[in-house]
Amino acid sequence: MHTIPRLVIAATQSGSGKTTIVTGLLAALRARGVRVQSFKVGPDYIDPGYHQLASGRPGHNLDTWLVPAAKVPSIFAAESAGADVAIIEGVMGLFDGGRKGISSTAELARLLGAPVLLVIDAKSMGASAAAIAQGFRDYDASVQVAGVILNRLGSDTHEAMIREAMAGIGMRVYGALRRDETLRMPERHLGLLPVQENAERQVVAQMGEAAARQLDIEGILELAHRAAPLSVVPGEAEADGPVAAKVQPPAGEFRKCRIGVARDEAFSFYYPTSLQVLERLGAELVPFSPLHDSALPAVDGLIIGGGFPEMFADRLSANQTMRASIREAAGRGMPVYAECGGYMYLMEALVDFDGHSHPMAGVFAGQAVMTKKLQMVGYVEAELKTSSVLGMAGQTLHGHEFHFSVEEEPAGENKTVRPFQFTKLRNGQCYPAGQVRQQALGSYLHLHFAGCPAAAEQFVGHCRRFQNGQQSAAKED
Repeated sequence: MHTIPRLVIAATQSGSGKTTIVTGLLAALRARGVRVQSFKVGPDYIDPGYHQLASGRPGHNLDTWLVPAAKVPSIFAAESAGADVAIIEGVMGLFDGGRKGISSTAELARLLGAPVLLVIDAKSMGASAAAIAQGFRDYDASVQVAGVILNRLGSDTHEAMIREAMAGIGMRVYGALRRDETLRMPERHLGLLPVQENAERQVVAQMGEAAARQLDIEGILELAHRAAPLSVVPGEAEADGPVAAKVQPPAGEFRKCRIGVARDEAFSFYYPTSLQVLERLGAELVPFSPLHDSALPAVDGLIIGGGFPEMFADRLSANQTMRASIREAAGRGMPVYAECGGYMYLMEALVDFDGHSHPMAGVFAGQAVMTKKLQMVGYVEAELKTSSVLGMAGQTLHGHEFHFSVEEEPAGENKTVRPFQFTKLRNGQCYPAGQVRQQALGSYLHLHFAGCPAAAEQFVGHCRRFQNGQQSAAKED
C-alpha cells in the first residue's frame, strides 16, 4: 500500500481551462516548496510539457487504452516517488473518453482512488453552475466529486451568486478565478503550442501567481491528503523507476545498443515512461536533431516520434546531409521506428498548409499532405500484417492517432503494401496503414511501450542484432 496524497482536476467539457488551472496550481505549489508530481489523463503530449515547466518534474501520462489498467497504479506510484503530492489533470469532460468511457478521467479517478475537483467555466452562468455540479456529483457515486473550481468569473457579485448556489447543494468551492485573457497559452492546429517552441515562459509564472491568489491552496492540499492508501502490486513501484512492463535484457552475452531518438522543436512527442522501458531493456538513448545536426550520431537504431514537421518543413528539407544520413542508415538495414510526424518526415515529400512541397528523407514512398481538416483522432487497435521491428505478423498493439495530414502514394506505382491493419475503437472501422522498408517501420500510430513491452523488446533485439552485424563486418574489414 502506498500513501500518495493526490487529486484529480477535471472539467465539465474541453475548453474549460483545466490546463491553465493545473499549470498555475503546480507553479504555486512549487513556489511554496512543495514537491509536486503531475499527470495527464489520456494520450496528450503537449500538456505534460507545461506541467514540467511549472513543477520542475517531467509530467507523465495515464491512459488505460495505451497501457493496461492493471499497470497504471504501479506507474503512478513509481513516478510519484519523492513527491509530496500528485496532481492529475483530466481529459475533456469528466466522463468522456474512448468507447464505453475507456481512459476517461472518471475511470482514472476510480482506479487511483483520487478525489476530484470539477472545473466549471462560469462565464455567462449563475446558479445554473450549481445544477451542473450536482449533476456531475450524482451521475456516478463511484467517482468522488469533492468540490469545484469556478473559472472565468466576471465580478465579485458573479462569484458571490455562484458560491451561494454551491452552498445550497453542499458543494465546496476550492477556487474562483477571474477572466484573464493574458493567461492564455498560444495554440495551433493540434492544440497548445509545445513548450519546446513557446518562449513566453513568463506566462507560467503569472499563472502561478493567479493560482496562489485565487485558489484555496491549503484546502486543495488537505483534500489531496484525504485520499486513501493506494493498493499497488508488490515490487511494481521501485524507487529506480517504473516497472510497468517487467522486461529484462536477454540472458547471455549482453552489450548495450545505442538508439537515436529525434528530439528538437519538430519532434517532441514522447512518453517518458515509454522510453524508460527501452532503457530497462538495456538500450542507451541518444538524442539527435533532424533540424540542427548535420548527420546521425553513432547508433544502432532510430526512433523518430511525432511532433510538428509541417511547421519546420523548409528547415528539415534544407538539412540535406541529415536526410541523406537517415536514408543511408535505413538502406543499410538499421532498425527504424517512426510515429506520425516522424513517419511524415521519412516520406519522399511533405506538402505544407500553403501547398508548397518540401523534399524529405525518402525512406518511405509517397508524400504527406497537410489539410485544413482533422483527418483522424482517437484510439485504434493495430494488427501487424507483416513481421517487423515491433514483432511478428498477427501481433496486436493498442495505439492512438491524431493528424491533419493525408498520405498520398506516388502516381502510377503499385499500391503500397501496408504493414498494419488499424481498427478504430469508437466505430470499428478498419483500414490498412503504414509502410515498411527493410528494417524501417512507420505509420500514424502512437504507442506507449509500457503497454506493449513485447514490441519494445523486439525493437531493442533488432537494434542489438544490427549492432552485432556491424561489429562483425568491421572485424572482417
